[in-house]
Amino acid sequence: MTTKLETLASAVQDVLGDKIKNLSSALGEVTVVLGADDYLPAMQLLRDHASTRFEQMIDLCGVDYQSYGDGRWEGARFGVVVHLMSIAHNWRLRVRVFAKDDDMPLVASLTSVWPAANWYEREAFDLYGILFEGHDDLRRILTDYGFIGHPFRKDFPVSGYVEMRYDPEQKRVVYQPVTIEPRENVPRIIREENYGVR
Repeated sequence: MTTKLETLASAVQDVLGDKIKNLSSALGEVTVVLGADDYLPAMQLLRDHASTRFEQMIDLCGVDYQSYGDGRWEGARFGVVVHLMSIAHNWRLRVRVFAKDDDMPLVASLTSVWPAANWYEREAFDLYGILFEGHDDLRRILTDYGFIGHPFRKDFPVSGYVEMRYDPEQKRVVYQPVTIEPRENVPRIIREENYGVR
């Protein structure tokens, strides 16, 4: 007797065939890894094929694998993880794809397959610097338009480079170099003789 996860894994294997770089099942979830070149056509197959019918894209996010696994990661640095749902078959699938170039991470946009990918891809671009080829409005969505860098990258400085404040004299927002005073982050401990005793 096959389980639902085995049926899903078999259906995905049949539909995608040699487009799959890796297919695994763990903790009640099936994950498939695709190559960047096969990403868009494979996603269209997963949506349209009667055996899979993933009508909805639930989530899309960027990932920086720079220090993943305590530095034991040897693959590409930037990846995109997508969660799909099939209402017809009542199952979910995680799809992972890695950008070929760490210096200019680029993967295909899914906005032509699921229009809901629009803002998710803009968020991944804004926070990680991942570019989505074919996205017709790829611009920042969470940080300011003049923001420099991508704040969720592992090599982004914790304090940032500039700070933003409103200048009442100029009547506009201005940027200036970060001015963070070093401080000691040692918690203060209060000791009482009879604490907790009634």
